[in-house]
Amino acid sequence: MTQRYCDYEGSDYQNVFWEEGGRAYEDRAERAALKHLLPTTGKRMLELGAGAGRLTNEFHMFDEVVLMDYSFTQMQQARARLGDAAGRYKFIAADVYSLPFAPGLFDAAQMVRVIHHLEEPHKAMAQIRAVLQPNSAFILEYANKQNLKAMLRYAFGKQDWSPYTLEQVEFVAMNFDFHPKSVKALLAEADFSVRNIRTVSHFRAGFLKRAIPTGLLVALDRLASTTGNLVQVTPSVFVRSDTGNNGATAPADQFFRCPACGSVAVTETESSVDCNADACGKQWPIKDGIYDFKTPVGG
Repeated sequence: MTQRYCDYEGSDYQNVFWEEGGRAYEDRAERAALKHLLPTTGKRMLELGAGAGRLTNEFHMFDEVVLMDYSFTQMQQARARLGDAAGRYKFIAADVYSLPFAPGLFDAAQMVRVIHHLEEPHKAMAQIRAVLQPNSAFILEYANKQNLKAMLRYAFGKQDWSPYTLEQVEFVAMNFDFHPKSVKALLAEADFSVRNIRTVSHFRAGFLKRAIPTGLLVALDRLASTTGNLVQVTPSVFVRSDTGNNGATAPADQFFRCPACGSVAVTETESSVDCNADACGKQWPIKDGIYDFKTPVGG
């Protein structure tokens, strides 16, 4: 199967969808869930599908934050918004199916509004697990197919697909909804243990957002989200998982690996990350302060 991608290259998603799209409630509700699920301290966070860095300022408890997105231009926007913060941030354009990081590099990772664009999420979960150390945290948000609106639409014959079956559903091209049980199975398969669940966006309806002040809606959502460990019927669900005692920890002198061949024998220069493996030799350019692991040169 040819790998399909949802590419936001050249998109003004941050401005059009978030800042001008009437989604202040969703943004604040997601931040509230993150604040509840995040570790209180940490060394190095990996933000997968970071986009223009909408949520990055929530990771203030980490010494270093690595932002990664499939789109190079999204990383350009994130860098313009955040700056380099005296080297605290790294900006990476890369593929979640082939992460360019040494095994056991991070002690936390989060992926919000990304898995619903992944056709083969089990491959991404395995990659993410490999770059996390023992006793690390992973926060995953997914689009829930068993949400109240979908159940009502199915009951009244307004949609063909069932919200109760376990398979993911592609409701529009490269946009997938997942059943809560299938997400738990995905995490378990990748050797993650679920610790906490928060349901989010209980009141995602235009008439409610127009009629009720955003702050009140967010407060109600925060209260309702505490039921997430019992039932998940919201359009968005946040899951905090941990890695347990298993896994590797990257040596201090290892950061990147070659995403083409997997070798950690790489050298970083001012302009590129070079793979030193004899059978590979690819060079991954650094442009405008962004590591581009999508478009190698040479090798």
